[in-house]
Amino acid sequence: MTTAVFLADLDGAAPGGVVTVTGDEARHAVAVRRMRVGEAVDLVDGAGTRASGTVVAAAREELAVAVETLTHEPPPGVRLVLVQALAKGGRDEQAVETATELGVDAVVPWQAERSVSVWSGPRAEKGRRRWAAVTLAAAKQSRRARVPAVHEPVTTRELSAAVATTVAAGGAVLVLHERATRPLATVVLPGPGTLTAGAHGPARAVDVAVVVGPEGGITDAEVAALEAGGARAVLLGPHVLRTSTAGPAALAVLAQRLGRWG
Repeated sequence: MTTAVFLADLDGAAPGGVVTVTGDEARHAVAVRRMRVGEAVDLVDGAGTRASGTVVAAAREELAVAVETLTHEPPPGVRLVLVQALAKGGRDEQAVETATELGVDAVVPWQAERSVSVWSGPRAEKGRRRWAAVTLAAAKQSRRARVPAVHEPVTTRELSAAVATTVAAGGAVLVLHERATRPLATVVLPGPGTLTAGAHGPARAVDVAVVVGPEGGITDAEVAALEAGGARAVLLGPHVLRTSTAGPAALAVLAQRLGRWG
């Protein structure tokens, strides 16, 4: 049986010690997943640290785990980022969920011109929190030690500026477009050797971002604005996919090319 994974504060955790999970995560573990004393469990902090151990106490508001091993998964040298246009019918959340299961490192909500769903005012933060909850649940389901960050929603102008910053740092931004002629599978990607060391810190990973439009597609003006920042329009394959599946499909191709699934 697959070992259950729960989010926990692992500061100070060490083999031989006990980590106590409280709050909503403990209630989910005990009341929903019905974890019991003696069962194996993994605790993760969402930033790469994983504590594997055994449940030693399970109450409604508390789950105590005796830590047996503690590991830390290093961050990737090349981060995968999904820029997902807001879409109706929960298709954007479906894309975010599947992308998380496939290993995406960050998600950016995009208020595209043809997005039927609109995040404005309080709805913007509510929507971002909803996506964050989706990534957390999907990360736990897929047993990831790292939970993708969900950034603030961006407009096309803000996205274009972010594209320029990403490309200037050695990364790549790939816009999925049905009329593109360059296949995604042939695009030259940055590798770990292109890490850029900051003047006052360790080397930082570069990003490969995939931009996915809404149900109505990306407008010519949006493509032009993103290409002006250094993005490249690419063709995913012979068929036009839904906004809920295009991003995850592209990420799967990129993960394989970057050696994540080797």
